[in-house]
Parts: sequence; structure tokens; C-alpha cells
Amino acid sequence: MSNAKEIRTKIKSIKNTQKITKAMEMVAASKMRRAQERMFATKPYAKKIREVVAHLACGKSEFNLTFLKPRAEIKRVGLIVVTTDRGLCGGLNVNLLKNTFQQIRTWRQQNIEVDLCLIGTKGETFFRRFGGNVVGSAAHLGDKPELKQLIGIISMMLKNYEAGKIDALYLSYNDFVNTMTQRPRVQQLLPIAIDEFDTKNLSHHWDYIYEPDSKSLVDMLIARYIESQVYQAVVENVACEQAARMVAMKNATENAGSLINELQLAYNKARQAAITQELAEIIAGASAV
Repeated sequence: MSNAKEIRTKIKSIKNTQKITKAMEMVAASKMRRAQERMFATKPYAKKIREVVAHLACGKSEFNLTFLKPRAEIKRVGLIVVTTDRGLCGGLNVNLLKNTFQQIRTWRQQNIEVDLCLIGTKGETFFRRFGGNVVGSAAHLGDKPELKQLIGIISMMLKNYEAGKIDALYLSYNDFVNTMTQRPRVQQLLPIAIDEFDTKNLSHHWDYIYEPDSKSLVDMLIARYIESQVYQAVVENVACEQAARMVAMKNATENAGSLINELQLAYNKARQAAITQELAEIIAGASAV
């Protein structure tokens, strides 16, 4: 058993760590509220553009041939992976990367190659270690990501799809369910799957009159749609990060408190043992005299 001085030093060190984790928990809670506000602010636009694309999917236009019809053979897919730049957020990145790696392994078993586009330093570190064909990356977006930081990689993926370099485009990110639950998800972006749209709840379907031409307008609309989905995923991922960090720091603070109680008990036992030994030595000395 450690002596009382060593235990007292450990208790002091853990108390200092507990103060840090408590402060990080409070900071994460404040950032999470602001991240949730940004996430909810972007949802109406993302929802509306999904409705427009759903109408186009049910209409009869060049859109159906260009972006809705699946390729005859899938040989290569593009995958945009959204992770965090910082750690200390529990198993958020681990669960996402594990789910993503399983999906990549499934594609490889089907002889499908994967082009990776990574958002966040944690994803870059992971795929640098385990390998992967990384064609683009973006990192250090901060707590307030902006769309202009993502335009480059999104445009590159769209050009690769239009040029036939990739046959499908997917997005891997954390879906914000609530403060305690963040669910990893892999979503297909291109070709657009009608099954993912809630077309049953549309009050009516219509086709559009295009001016000057349908191709340029639809191409621009699809670009805005993909940008909105990727940006929404990034904003949700920030909210997930802060929520996971708040929960992780709360658990760390509670675990530090439990450890302090155990060490305090051990300190009392060591102190009592030292007092008992000292008394026994005094009594033994007095008896010898």
C-alpha cells in the first residue's frame, strides 16, 4: 500500500484534473447550444430543397436521365467522410469510422473501388494509417463551419460523377438524434434515390418549365442540393461533437470523483495504520523500559 504522502499527492492531481474536465463540460454545453441553433437554422433550407428535388424526381425531365438513373455497372464510388478536428468526444469518431470502414470493406468485396474525400483531421489520420485513395480533404473548419470551405471538394466530386470517374456518391456522417444519441449514417447522394424522399406526403406533383434550358438549371440545382446535404451533415457533426464531448467530460468528472473517494478511503486507512504502528512502538518502548 502506498504511504499517506503518495496518496495525498494523487488526490491533489486528480482534483486538478477534475476541475479541468468540469470546465470542459461547461464549455461544451455552451457550444452545443449554439451548434444546435445553427443546425436547426439550416434545416428549413435543406428540407425545402429536398422537396424541390423530390418533385423533379417524380417529374419527366432530363433530370431523371442524368442524376436519377443508376449506372449500368458500379466500378468506383465516391465517399465524403465527415469527422471532427479534435478529440475528447467519446466514441463519436470511432463509431463513425468503424461503420464507414465496414461499408468500404463491403464495396471492396464486390470489387468496387472507393475515392475518399475527408472532412476533419480525425478522418485524415485514420485513413493515413489504414490506407485509402484520398482525392480531397478539408480540415480546421472550426465551430462555425462555412459553406465556402466545402465548395472545392463538393465541386470536385460532382465533376468526377459527371465525367464518369465515379458511378455513385455517398456521404458518411453522424446523425444528431438527441444530446445522448448520435448515430453514424451512410447516405447516398448520387444517383438520387427516390426511395429516400418522402414522396407520399407531397400534396401534388408537377413538372417545371425551364428557362433558358433544363440542363443548366438542373445542374445548378443538383449542385446546391449536394452542397446543402454536405453542409447540413457538417453542421450536425459539430453539434454531435459538442454533445459527445459534454457527455464524455461529465463522465470523466464523475469518474474522477469516484476515484478521489477511493483514494481518500485508502489515505484514511494508511494514516490510521501509521498512527497504530506509532502507538505500538511507543507502548513497546515503554514496556521495555
